[in-house]
Amino acid sequence: MSLTPFHLAIPVIDLQQAETFYGGLLGCQKGRSSAQWIDWNFFGHQLVTHLVSTMPSLPKPNQVDNHAVPVPHFGVVLPWQDWQQLAKKLEASSIGFVIKPHIRFKGQIGEQATMFFLDPSGNALEFKAFQDMQQLFAN
Repeated sequence: MSLTPFHLAIPVIDLQQAETFYGGLLGCQKGRSSAQWIDWNFFGHQLVTHLVSTMPSLPKPNQVDNHAVPVPHFGVVLPWQDWQQLAKKLEASSIGFVIKPHIRFKGQIGEQATMFFLDPSGNALEFKAFQDMQQLFAN
């Protein structure tokens, strides 16, 4: 089965901050836009940041491998080297990690590199990588 791009629309409280974060820091290509929304090429997927006056309240995080994982969250699985480069770029920026870059489930099925951080509106993102992509859906 070949992968097709997903479409995700998320709320943001400031489109200029979204442009700085998604376009500048993450390097996503800006697509169509209006005064109310911006389309992004989010690593080959369509992400739309929609302007809202206030952000919705969020549920409490879930515990995963002794870390409080924000719910909801979204992101992508990157090739190992790309994940490492992004982690270094983000560590060098002023971003505050919710969960710093680390290896989760070390030595277990599903071992992965992961990191969590928030966009300026508080949307949680997770970027992960597997040295063995066969582990993505392993159980």
